[in-house]
Amino acid sequence: MNDRVGSSQANNPLAWVNGSDAPEKSSLDLGFMALSDCASLVVAATQGFAQPYGLTLNLKRQSSWAGLRDKLVSGELDAAQSLYGLSYAVHLGIGGVPPTAMAVLMGLSQNGQSINLSHGLQMQGVTSPEALEHLVHQSRTKLTFAQTFPTGTHAMWLYYWLASQGIHPLQDVDSVVVPPSQMVAHLQAGRIDGFCVGEPWSASAVQQNLGFTLATTQTIWPDHPEKVLGCTQAFVEQYPNTARVLVMAILQASRFIEDSTENRRSTAQLLSAREYLDAPLECIAPRLLGDYHDGLGNHWQDAHALRFHGNGQVNVPYLSDGMWFMTQFRRWGLLREDPDYFAVARQVQRLDIYRQAAGAVGIAAHDQEMRSNQLIDGKVWDGSDPAGYARSFRLHAMADDVVRHALR
Repeated sequence: MNDRVGSSQANNPLAWVNGSDAPEKSSLDLGFMALSDCASLVVAATQGFAQPYGLTLNLKRQSSWAGLRDKLVSGELDAAQSLYGLSYAVHLGIGGVPPTAMAVLMGLSQNGQSINLSHGLQMQGVTSPEALEHLVHQSRTKLTFAQTFPTGTHAMWLYYWLASQGIHPLQDVDSVVVPPSQMVAHLQAGRIDGFCVGEPWSASAVQQNLGFTLATTQTIWPDHPEKVLGCTQAFVEQYPNTARVLVMAILQASRFIEDSTENRRSTAQLLSAREYLDAPLECIAPRLLGDYHDGLGNHWQDAHALRFHGNGQVNVPYLSDGMWFMTQFRRWGLLREDPDYFAVARQVQRLDIYRQAAGAVGIAAHDQEMRSNQLIDGKVWDGSDPAGYARSFRLHAMADDVVRHALR
């Protein structure tokens, strides 16, 4: 990779170092998981995007989202690639941890997760949503689906998709937590019948003929929010300049990845290394480039594949994106009462820092705080009535204790 820091940035990066806006902390420990959507952190840390701002980014691969969460809260990690729902769960004190004020500094990615079913189900002819729904409601044995964290994005996509097909995710099937890099092994061992996870693990299962991709998460919600750059509010308050220049460096790395197909290819090569994803390039590169094979003979170029920048649209920490996850926490009984959706989102989503950073590197800092999207079930989410939206679903767990099982 070359052309490290684009000449188009608005300000001389050294001005941030030499002036009063220099980072208060120059060496940062950043957590990440072995997933393709950690790419912008890896590129920022290794390809020269952080150094001009006086930053050294020390990448720390984590083995589970729970471990990453605990290290973020304790301060062992300064910031991390985070699940949207993880940041909000910690902030709200749900999921077994005391409440800690959290911050979402920017979006890191959209799209690019998948729901896969096992080879065994494929052999039974369960290769469509309709066939799955029929099996679930006719079989006496519950299927077991894995997701990566009880309040995480993969759990919410899995639950939403199953419910859209008439399958109650907390009653009709069993849900278990499995770290992303262990999904394929669990599928191979027959411990699970399907999973929702990020790449390259869905592609890896297909490549090894251990199952097939039944749905991508971008079919649930085109250009949905996915990973974010998360930290504690205490970190932002103690190191505000550091937080801003960290966003600047990662924004530039995100833009670089999408500057050309060759940049995406070289990013895939970088990610395949042992210290990052430790996975074959052929499992990483195709879906990073939007090239999908589902294991059923279908092949397509996905119009809403994993993306990291989208001219800044990916990176804006929209209030509505954070609020959506809270509506799903409420829907599935993780929250027993409605929070003040707007107030909580304004606390967590640090639009102020994002806009400062985006403006400094010549990326349009969009004024809008909300966006509108239509999901797979036809419902439109625009953030205007979060409490009503949470109550609008036929399948939910708002009035029962099924949630206890989900959090075990």
